[in-house]
Amino acid sequence: MKRKYILPLFLIIQIVALKLLCFFPEVVERFYSNGLYQYIATIMRFFFGKIPISVGDICYLILIFFLIKWIWNKRRTWKLEWKNNLLQMTGVFSIFYFCFHFFWGINYYRIPLFEKMAISRAYTDADLLNFTRRLITKTNAIHFQITKNDTIKVIFPYTKEEVFKTNLDGYHSLAIDYPFFEYQNPSLKKSIVSLPLSYMGFGGYLNPFTNEAQVNYLIPMYNFPTTTCHEMAHQLGYASESEANFIGFLASIKNKNNYYKYSGYSFALRYCLHYWSIRDENILNQLIKTIHPGIIANYNESEKFWNQYDTFIDKGFRLFYDRFLKINQQSEGIESYSRFVDLMVNFYRDKKL
Repeated sequence: MKRKYILPLFLIIQIVALKLLCFFPEVVERFYSNGLYQYIATIMRFFFGKIPISVGDICYLILIFFLIKWIWNKRRTWKLEWKNNLLQMTGVFSIFYFCFHFFWGINYYRIPLFEKMAISRAYTDADLLNFTRRLITKTNAIHFQITKNDTIKVIFPYTKEEVFKTNLDGYHSLAIDYPFFEYQNPSLKKSIVSLPLSYMGFGGYLNPFTNEAQVNYLIPMYNFPTTTCHEMAHQLGYASESEANFIGFLASIKNKNNYYKYSGYSFALRYCLHYWSIRDENILNQLIKTIHPGIIANYNESEKFWNQYDTFIDKGFRLFYDRFLKINQQSEGIESYSRFVDLMVNFYRDKKL
């Protein structure tokens, strides 16, 4: 067999293997997520976490440069050499595909958090309404403790570097009850491509090749702690967006600092309100009347921020990422972010919020 066919064939083998792997989540959980991946993540975070700049961002920029250069060099001979070029592209993608899954992506096939934490999946509208009201009460209380005025929005007083450090406290508190959420060897970075991330509609991302948590430093600061906690959850090996949202929320509200608690509670409340905007607008309007105007002002701050970057680029990347998630065991695509409401409602059914 000619060498040029080896890597494309390897890609097919990988795809088939991953299709089979989805039937063995217990094997993935034991031998990869709680085994090999832990060594990979520890080494990467220990090494790259000591470097102050975002290595993953720089690597992506370099790769994009060489891709553009390669396409430019092939522009005149593409029609004559299209087959070899296609094989070459497939071969490179095959390597990229392998590295992505080996270093992190196999976590998509682990045991769902619903099962791991013995959380029920089903709930009624009444359960959701009860939880939303409890969440409003809690968010209002934290908001008032901070501002002493229910009409004033929360202005976050800490720097991004302070957030990176203080978020660890929330994870350490969470790990007391759930040791599998223990977070060590921080590797948290302000993304140097935050402006493009804003146009793509992302608050951050995990670089699977360096295990750096990249956070969009342009987002409103009251969102920054929970967004960072979300990416930290991905670093722990929880690939599902709904699970990362849930863990990020728990780590935020477990923090002793009220500003970090507020970030988590207001984050969760906004998702619940989104659910009601779909299910029953009359109930939504009733709920909004019970929320402090200062909290609404923070929500408006976020909406204003994202609206200024709302272009065809954002819509295009959302379609791409929606498809990416559906390929990787998240059948609801980008809507899976919201499914963490299911986890919250059932987790707090018999617990104090």
